[in-house]
Amino acid sequence: MALPMKCFYRVCGFLSSSQLPSHVICRNNATLSGQKDASPRRIFSGIQPTGIPHIGNYLGALQQWVQLQEEGHHVIYSIVDMHSITVPQDPDQLRENIYDMTACLLACGIDPDKSILFQQSSVSQHAELAWVLGCKATMARLKHLPQWKVKSGPKEEGGVGLFTYPILQAADILLYKATHVPIGVDQVQHLQLAQDLATTFNYHYGQYFPQPTAILGETKKVQSLRKPDCKMSKSEADPRGRIDLTDSPEVIREKLKKAVTDSTSAVTYDPDTRPGVSNLVRIHSACTGLSYEEICRQNEGIETAKYKFVVADAVVAKLDPIRTEILRLQNDRSFLDSVLRLGSRKARDIAEKTYSDVKKLVGFS
Repeated sequence: MALPMKCFYRVCGFLSSSQLPSHVICRNNATLSGQKDASPRRIFSGIQPTGIPHIGNYLGALQQWVQLQEEGHHVIYSIVDMHSITVPQDPDQLRENIYDMTACLLACGIDPDKSILFQQSSVSQHAELAWVLGCKATMARLKHLPQWKVKSGPKEEGGVGLFTYPILQAADILLYKATHVPIGVDQVQHLQLAQDLATTFNYHYGQYFPQPTAILGETKKVQSLRKPDCKMSKSEADPRGRIDLTDSPEVIREKLKKAVTDSTSAVTYDPDTRPGVSNLVRIHSACTGLSYEEICRQNEGIETAKYKFVVADAVVAKLDPIRTEILRLQNDRSFLDSVLRLGSRKARDIAEKTYSDVKKLVGFS
């Protein structure tokens, strides 16, 4: 996560300009290449292989990954399997999940000829750099990061991996000397840790790591269809609360038909008082490019029960080609293996150079 650059702000829906920390870019329809400083960007991001991505993952992150790739930046995307084992994983299922995630990313538009796509655990320097950075981090800082507070519970009973995983996350970013990192708002504090660790390392060993800048996507988070006050999640117990990228058109229509709304029949966008209907409008907007105002105007006079079918048609049109490609790729393991091998080689070439420099700076060699 390049040297500090002046950030530009706009209201992103979840953060106002006064709340945004340093080194954060809120992305609208403009490209990074369109900024005044048009020097090449090196972009890094990762996703855990914990099941098939849902529409929230696609609209909030993966769609942006593809757009960044198409803008011609140097993009590096990792399937972060080392992060996934901070909670218990069945080994056989994890192996399947890695293949499934690879297929999903390719089907969404990640191109191995334009991006580096690789499996995190295949590049050992991630763990090695995490150790070096961890020696400069404090327990007090890690205890206040959001994931630890949420997942460890009131008695702080989480494992050491969960406690230190933000350091591994920082290593993921700094290992490739990334200048920009697309993240969700819930990861801003973790990126700040990466920035601080880069600063601390540079202070002790000389200027080496750039300061990574966060890119916050324009799409607001997608809420659960069953619990519209909660974020859509792969871990939600009720599968009706999410739309997976591999859901058939029939399943998508049924899930949206059962989506929780309210007793008011009009289609309006008011997240505070009408979270269920507003979530449908948000999904509709993200799938079609229409503004909330345009959607509400076009569907004036339509009851929410009928509006759900309108949203379903838009979602099916957006996701069904992706679903078809995922299913095709899942049956071609040899191709998926070749993509991961190629990506790992490319990632390792960068990682070996960076960690070789780090060893010399620290005194290991």
